[in-house]
Amino acid sequence: MIRLNQIKVPIIHNEETIRTKIEKIIKTKDFTIKNIVKKSIDARDKNELMYIYSLDIKANNENIILKRLGNNNNIMSTKELIYELPYECTDPNITSPIIIGAGPAGYFCGLYLAKMGFRPIIFERGMKVEERSEAVEGFWNGTQSINPNCNVSFGEGGAGTFSDGKLNTGIKDKYGRINAVINDFISFGAPEDIGYLNKPHIGTDELKKVLVNMRNEIIKLGGQIHFNSCFIDYKIKKNTPKNSYVVTIKDLITGNNKEYTTNSLIIAIGHSARDTFKMLFDNKLPMEPKAFAIGVRVEHPRTMIDQGQYGNSEAAKQLPAADYKMTFRSSEGRSVYSFCMCPGGFVVNASSDNNQAVVNGMSNHGRDEVNSNSAIVVNVTPEDFEAEGFGCYGVLAGVEFQKKYEALAYNEGKGCIPVQTFKDYKANIASMALGEIKPNIRGKYTLGNLNNCLPVYVNNAIIEGISYYDTRLSGFAREDSVLSGIESRTSSPVRIVRDDTFMSAVRGIFPCGEGAGYAGGITSAAVDGIKVAEACAAYLLDE
Repeated sequence: MIRLNQIKVPIIHNEETIRTKIEKIIKTKDFTIKNIVKKSIDARDKNELMYIYSLDIKANNENIILKRLGNNNNIMSTKELIYELPYECTDPNITSPIIIGAGPAGYFCGLYLAKMGFRPIIFERGMKVEERSEAVEGFWNGTQSINPNCNVSFGEGGAGTFSDGKLNTGIKDKYGRINAVINDFISFGAPEDIGYLNKPHIGTDELKKVLVNMRNEIIKLGGQIHFNSCFIDYKIKKNTPKNSYVVTIKDLITGNNKEYTTNSLIIAIGHSARDTFKMLFDNKLPMEPKAFAIGVRVEHPRTMIDQGQYGNSEAAKQLPAADYKMTFRSSEGRSVYSFCMCPGGFVVNASSDNNQAVVNGMSNHGRDEVNSNSAIVVNVTPEDFEAEGFGCYGVLAGVEFQKKYEALAYNEGKGCIPVQTFKDYKANIASMALGEIKPNIRGKYTLGNLNNCLPVYVNNAIIEGISYYDTRLSGFAREDSVLSGIESRTSSPVRIVRDDTFMSAVRGIFPCGEGAGYAGGITSAAVDGIKVAEACAAYLLDE
């Protein structure tokens, strides 16, 4: 095949428009478009908005075409990158791997172990997505109290279920794992355009359907999935060919504990599994503290963001809701950046326990809500945790740091999400009224002063950052922009140490995914799950 990059066409176009462009480049009409590799928006000139395609085509005399156009860096020979399962288990006596967590890492690890014949057993403390959705909606509506085991962080699909379902990632991959993840999502019912959009997303509404199909496939392939099942302890049984583990699972429906034995324990917990972090720490599993970021959510009208990014032309009206990515270095040297931007979405109460206020962003596939939102966050480090007096908690200092500020936010909001205008945030006074922009928040909120919920250096950096972003996107620092807080779960506060075999120093234990400190989003977590599945298979087969 031949790959053609930088095929530019007007926003309003059809396949014939694309074919005409290709004909002019390769000087023949004898070709077939086999695959859209990527489709992105070029909005650098708002008077001439364009789509840019990368395409794979099949043509006669490809070598002649490539030789004739050999000085063109946007034309090259290519082969389809297809992921191939590296192992197959045919021994029914191999003990099933146990996977803790049914987020993207745990599910993809389980799916690929099942594809290879290893019959994995997945334990998830939360509920299956149908029941989880009811629990979360009940919490947001105020008809149910928060369920510490099933909420926006815990349950089938992990924290990504109630998000934008973004699949773009910065990780590199030469083995086809990213393509495998995307193709699996499509096969389970995700929109086909995630296969080629530059910044693909599924959306919470579509992702819920995908998870049901994925669950059924894992079970069909011989895996087991147990919900309402909390991992509370493990013990090592040595003097066997491999370490053997007795894993204790608490049934959250009956309250009973049950033990399972395995030679491979995959820890694919989420970034909010604080009680599990504590248990692993107490069991002396090697861990280390990790930097993360905290801040607030900011909401603007979707139309303002769209017009700022695309302009006001007729072509601009045909484009999907616009996103943005902002970065800044504060006067104190802190990184300030936008995180988990949700075009046309909601801010959601993402608390996972009592007496804490945590926010996140969520979009449905249509991204058609009135506001667009993003977290604006500032990096914090183990040195910051130490300076605040949490050094005595060792590896878990970052967890205690999070708890402190989440509790302050809860108190500021009197149990609700505290909300403030940017004007009042800059002035360090509690908001008494909102402006034209109204919060689009799932969950109860109230006016307050977010300065009381974050360290001074974080507040100062956010104010500097938002003010600077206004020079890049007009209106970003408008005084009635709505801030809500706090955003504190940007990534795991710990890393569970593993080596090049993806195992802990305790052999047979495989830290995996975002909660273990090795991913930062749905796709990277899913890819890490596949890598761990491969490593676990090699370990069990002694290869």
